[in-house]
Amino acid sequence: MLLKRNAMQDLLNWKASEDRKPLVLRGARQVGKTWLMKEFGQNHYESSVYFNFDEEDELKSIFETNKNPQRIIELLSMIAGEKILPGETLIIFDEIQECPEALNTLKYFKEKANDYHVIAAGSLLGTLLAKPKSYPVGMVNLLDIYPLAFDEFLEAVDPTLYAYYQSIQKEQQIEEIFHNRLLEAYNSYLIIGGMPECVSSWVKYKDPTKINQIQRELIEVYENDFSKHNGKVNSGRILMVFRSIVAQLAKPNEKFMYGAVREGGRARDFEEAIEWLVSVGMLCRVYNVSKMEHPLSAFDKLDQFKLFVFDTGLLKHMAGIDNSAIILKTDFQFKGPLTENYVLQQLRGQFEVEPRYYSDKNSEIDFVIQYGTEIIPVEAKGGEDKSAPSFKKYIADHQPEHALRFSKRGYRKDGYITNLPLYLARKTKELL
Repeated sequence: MLLKRNAMQDLLNWKASEDRKPLVLRGARQVGKTWLMKEFGQNHYESSVYFNFDEEDELKSIFETNKNPQRIIELLSMIAGEKILPGETLIIFDEIQECPEALNTLKYFKEKANDYHVIAAGSLLGTLLAKPKSYPVGMVNLLDIYPLAFDEFLEAVDPTLYAYYQSIQKEQQIEEIFHNRLLEAYNSYLIIGGMPECVSSWVKYKDPTKINQIQRELIEVYENDFSKHNGKVNSGRILMVFRSIVAQLAKPNEKFMYGAVREGGRARDFEEAIEWLVSVGMLCRVYNVSKMEHPLSAFDKLDQFKLFVFDTGLLKHMAGIDNSAIILKTDFQFKGPLTENYVLQQLRGQFEVEPRYYSDKNSEIDFVIQYGTEIIPVEAKGGEDKSAPSFKKYIADHQPEHALRFSKRGYRKDGYITNLPLYLARKTKELL
């Protein structure tokens, strides 16, 4: 099953770029990094050579004893059984976190052999990249790989509907028949999520029990990873934080509370575990800001944040939500957080600055987006219900140029508020 990935365009841009550096792909395990690198090599280079540091231990010795890229290339050519040519052969290093020396060598490739095209990835790379000492800062290009976003999912499951979706322009009237079909696709996405294995399985078998099983197995793989790669961070605490996410999001304000992980829990007990989960791409952290002003990051309250899961389908599975609840338009306790998780997942990577949220004693705004110097309040509604009072009040007080409400209602403008159907979240920037 061939899934088309938006990141392929990023890889092509990288290949064509004049100031190209070795490229490192970041992202949680199983989001499709290996597939993407191999597919890129196969379709856009004369040849590609693939090295996996997890499977081939003896590879490490090459990097432990050599710093000269030319010599490394010679040795790799011998192992691969073919000559590695600059610009024509794509050199792929997978699971590079298993060999920090190889990660460091990328610096020498940049300095002394930049005509060779090198691309690397690893599932728990984030933990290394979070510590600047352990990798060549400024010497590599970084690309974040996420699970399939809604548009990629739609292209895989319903190419004709995707063609319509692609054609939607700013302030376009969406015919009811298409609106309903896109909402159905949105509901399916909440259940299936964007993990490539889940999407492929759905396209092939259309069997929800298979999806459920894949999701369960994925969570087991992740939880096993916690114990395998704890490094300095206590793996039990990583597991506790990860397993507390559903309960954290089910609370009325969703703000992360250390005490909800373990009674009497303190920041210092769990800070490192959170940092670890965020850096390996498993959780997304959204900070509360004290002011909704440009530049947003200047107003981060570093001790107040929400944590979301990197894939909405996995969150739905972790929360144990029955598929029927999503499909039959029922209101269930967890609908709000699930919707917000979805919206965040679609917004990631669209804007230069990651989304924030705003919350004080009197009001709460689901997300705050910085677009250029403009600040856009965002509300995420799981159903067709109208806006929350604090959202309306903010708009009345500030009259922002854009205010977005995501819901199941049609695409239309009500005064200052633009209502975007949830399935258009991925096109937010394009439709502004």
